[in-house]
Amino acid sequence: MTSIASVPTSLGTDRGAAVELEAVVKTFGTHRALNAIDLTIKPGEFVALLGPSGCGKTTALRALSGLELVDSGRIVIDGVDVAAVPTNKRDIGMVFQSYSLFPHMTAIENVEFGLRMRRVAASERRTRAEEALDMVGLAAFAERFAHQLSGGQQQRVALARALVTRPRVLLLDEPLSALDAKVRVQLRDEIRRIQTELGITTVFVTHDQEEALAVADRVAVMRDGAIEQIGTPEELYATPLTPFVADFVGLSNRIPADLVDGKVVAHGISMRLLGEPMDDGPITAYIRPEDVALANAGIRATVVASSFLGSLRRTQVVLGDDSRVSIQHDADVRPQLGDVVFLKLKGAAVSAVRRTS
Repeated sequence: MTSIASVPTSLGTDRGAAVELEAVVKTFGTHRALNAIDLTIKPGEFVALLGPSGCGKTTALRALSGLELVDSGRIVIDGVDVAAVPTNKRDIGMVFQSYSLFPHMTAIENVEFGLRMRRVAASERRTRAEEALDMVGLAAFAERFAHQLSGGQQQRVALARALVTRPRVLLLDEPLSALDAKVRVQLRDEIRRIQTELGITTVFVTHDQEEALAVADRVAVMRDGAIEQIGTPEELYATPLTPFVADFVGLSNRIPADLVDGKVVAHGISMRLLGEPMDDGPITAYIRPEDVALANAGIRATVVASSFLGSLRRTQVVLGDDSRVSIQHDADVRPQLGDVVFLKLKGAAVSAVRRTS
């Protein structure tokens, strides 16, 4: 494994900039990609924009960077509205999914490029580039060209290039999606370490919920050009305020239930309803696999699949009403296909949606 250096003092450790998107609207033809989006990011905070393809997360990032001009609204960095300011004047570092390294330049020349454009003196340029490469663990690869580097190494060069200019804000647009699983996890953790040490305000776009939950201080879940919910990873997972968030962040079982006096009732268990109040009636409850347990008696079910996941096992069963339910349990409990088992609901609070049939 490549040795990773601590962040050099010359790269700066000041807190990052405050960032605000205020009622930002962006349309492409008849499609509204950003629907009056509001987002406030504290100095030095790491915020992930999470959502399915087409939800607006990359458009929001491009609007923040200046690569997309917005139709209306304000984009404020450290109290200054930069909505009409060109990209090269916003003092922002960007890392994309594609590494976008210049193939005719060495790693250190790629890192130096932004400093050269800013007319930084050659001696200072080389020192800062060397420090940036050392920070991402590539000091020994400074003279290699892009084709001589692995995908993970190329992305580290791209990260060093974004940071060497000492930007006030770092924008990451799905920077890990082209890498294999092991390298993704390693580089994900390195990005978080470097961001923490630099104290730079960072916005990270991803469709991978595990990435978002692992690195971000807060996660904004987006849908149809709007933020459905924003909160800490723990808040989003434990208290999803809408069925979409419950379904998108983690796994959820959809279980027929009823709302009675404002309480969710399923299989005789009463649970608190998360999100907006609803009228009593038939609903579908979103219940996490870990909030369902195997029991000696209770809800009768038949095992249809069981997967070993290391420290735990996830088993799928079918209930008498044909509902399919996933359960997480100890790995040493090994239900077999076709086994009859019994379940109980633990009674954790749940999100729900009106059931029409």
